[in-house]
Amino acid sequence: MAASAKTLTIDNHTLDGDWTVVLPRRGKQRRHSFRMRSPEQLQQQQQQPWAPIDLETDAVRKLKLMQKMQICMKKMENSPFYHTLLDQIQTPEIFCCFHRVLGSEMKMQMVIYGIGSIESYEPPRLQLSLAILLKRKFSWIGDIEVFDPVLSTTECQVLEALGCSVLSINEQGQRCAQKPTMFFMPHCESMLYDNLLRANWRVELLNHVVLFGNSFDAYEKNVSYSKNSTMVDSTRHILAIRQFTKEFRIQTVSDDYFGAFHTSSWHFFSPVLETELQYID
Repeated sequence: MAASAKTLTIDNHTLDGDWTVVLPRRGKQRRHSFRMRSPEQLQQQQQQPWAPIDLETDAVRKLKLMQKMQICMKKMENSPFYHTLLDQIQTPEIFCCFHRVLGSEMKMQMVIYGIGSIESYEPPRLQLSLAILLKRKFSWIGDIEVFDPVLSTTECQVLEALGCSVLSINEQGQRCAQKPTMFFMPHCESMLYDNLLRANWRVELLNHVVLFGNSFDAYEKNVSYSKNSTMVDSTRHILAIRQFTKEFRIQTVSDDYFGAFHTSSWHFFSPVLETELQYID
């Protein structure tokens, strides 16, 4: 497949190498004077400097963790799960969705939020392995940035050794997608997904977003069943964007990958007019 600014190409690398304000329907209506903040202003207000709590480096821990990651990446690369996922990405319908988000850009950056401790648990290692392998497989996936407040110094060093950048700012999921961005967020809290949508609650920004994470369809069904106020509060943007979302559920294929990826989906957003996006306070 020939490479061009508007063409997604596949590299066969392996492991080796503007809003509507809804007023109350009943009671006396009062005029409220407020300034609507832009997604960029919201992002700036929420950013907090971050660094690992432990500052000591441990060469032995680093080596052991690197070995764990290499084993995990090899396991992932050779798994039916991985190859099934690649086949899904390359189906015309999903491939066209990536193509639309990429537009005239050559690269789509990847931001990983909430990966968890890759030293302590296998699911985070499997998730990270998938992200890295996807970057190696597809030439249109750009640099990988990672953040989770639980990361240790050793984990940060291993992430950097694997070609990732660890953020020194806790964005709380509120990155504005000024350019095509894949947000890789398997099994994050609903509030983090909602933060991401809130920060990008504008047509131009939402059209730059690809989200790999918990199924929004599942959230909608859970809210309709439970009517839990806390769940409703943490999924307001998730529910509001559903009508403009194309979601593709992935297949976990085997029990080995269920814990790390069950109920995970690809999400693509395509609102056309700012007036379609309901203002959510």
